[in-house]
Amino acid sequence: MAKPASSLLFSGSEWNFSTLSRAYDAIEEIALGEMGLDVYPNQIEIISSEQMLDAYSSIGMPLMYQHWSFGKRFVFESQLYRKGRRGLAYELVINSNPCITYLMEENTMPMQALVTAHASFGHNHFFKNNYLFRQWTDAGAILGYMDFAKKYIARCEERHGTHAVEEILDSAHALMDQGVFHYRRPPRLSSEKVTERARERLEYEEQTYSDLWRTLPTAARSNGIEEAEREALERKKVLNLPEENLLYFLEKHSLILEPWQREILRIVRVIAQYFYPQSQTKVMNEGCATFVHYTIINRLFDQGRMSEGAMLELLASHANVVFQPGFDDPRYSGINPYALGFAMMQDIERISTKPTAEDRDWFPDIAGNGDWMGTLIDAWENHRDESFILQYLSPALMRKLRLFHLSDRATDRFLEVASIHNERGYANVRAALARAYDPGANRPDIQVTDVDLLGDRQLRLRHTIKSGMLLEEANRNATLTHIRRLWGYEVSLAGVDATSGATLYEHSVP
Repeated sequence: MAKPASSLLFSGSEWNFSTLSRAYDAIEEIALGEMGLDVYPNQIEIISSEQMLDAYSSIGMPLMYQHWSFGKRFVFESQLYRKGRRGLAYELVINSNPCITYLMEENTMPMQALVTAHASFGHNHFFKNNYLFRQWTDAGAILGYMDFAKKYIARCEERHGTHAVEEILDSAHALMDQGVFHYRRPPRLSSEKVTERARERLEYEEQTYSDLWRTLPTAARSNGIEEAEREALERKKVLNLPEENLLYFLEKHSLILEPWQREILRIVRVIAQYFYPQSQTKVMNEGCATFVHYTIINRLFDQGRMSEGAMLELLASHANVVFQPGFDDPRYSGINPYALGFAMMQDIERISTKPTAEDRDWFPDIAGNGDWMGTLIDAWENHRDESFILQYLSPALMRKLRLFHLSDRATDRFLEVASIHNERGYANVRAALARAYDPGANRPDIQVTDVDLLGDRQLRLRHTIKSGMLLEEANRNATLTHIRRLWGYEVSLAGVDATSGATLYEHSVP
């Protein structure tokens, strides 16, 4: 039976700002009143497809500074879009306070309602409440900082030339993945502590720096080896080595960089840190937003505020978003984060309301508690992808998604199906899938281990090799070249096996 037309939020595909406002109010009522979401104030902007392409190209930040790589990406995306080989995102959302959502003006009204629920309330809630975003990002300051960065780099181009700025940006962009604090924030020192450290460093330099002393024969030195070890320890203490954040180290200690170049490194480092939580929460973030929009549009339909035609359009778009091709499908490119996240959150709702005996064995804390929304809100707040999968992926969902585990060791001639759907297999599949989302397992562990600023100034890096995974040679050499450009002196990289401690390779760029 058709819903009464009088109660509909909109009819047809055309929209205006009055219709958008009415739909927003209805969505907000459900999101905040019924679902209990907690969001930043919303700011919604309507942009054209050309502007969406531009935002695409600048890593999702419309306020981004200019760089040739963004223009190259714009041309690439534009060609695919105009030839009909790739569509555009229906929305773009920025983790800021207020939370800014960009909607495409080409969207139909049903799609505007869906993406408003998806971005302005789903993503918004996740940004505001997830512990990683609260720990690592400053939503209130990012827009002001991006405006500063854009203007600063533009002034540098005017003063120092486009080529000089591009060289620094090219090298900084190449090191973005290694320009993030993964486990700690940079120390915030008081002015007194900064002064004290500067004094200690000066004293250390006065004690250790002597050209005449270094020219003496080794045999004439008393306790030469012990003295060298002591100096190395002091040196590492002063420089806080080892250091995982290469951009931070180069920004603070490179002897060849000018102040404006250091500031550009800092800008790129801050942006890399801002995006760091998003790479760890892709499944949860998109799953949260998809679950929120699906719940809201169904609730609007139940209330008689959404027509059957609009609902069919929205369900078709939703189905496309959460579509997961099989492993033997030509379209398969891995696990769709939208599909996995949404399926897990629906499964949590099922476990909380209609648990099976199996669910009670695997999830005794949440099975049958009846508070599915509270369970989801707690999960959204306190987990990243790895821990979320490890704690909430159920055997029922593994069967539904037909998950299994393959072992592909380099020493074996054939692939081995290591885990299937049995009691032990479920635990192994879940652990293996969670490990695939562990940033520490998939990111090269490269650290600055030593440098003698008063000696040869050679920057020594160490790559801790896990599971025998070596760096690709061409990329390794190109990256070291970029580090060499920013450091100004010889750079060496040693690959050390994490288990045995044996050095597997050494490479340097003079």
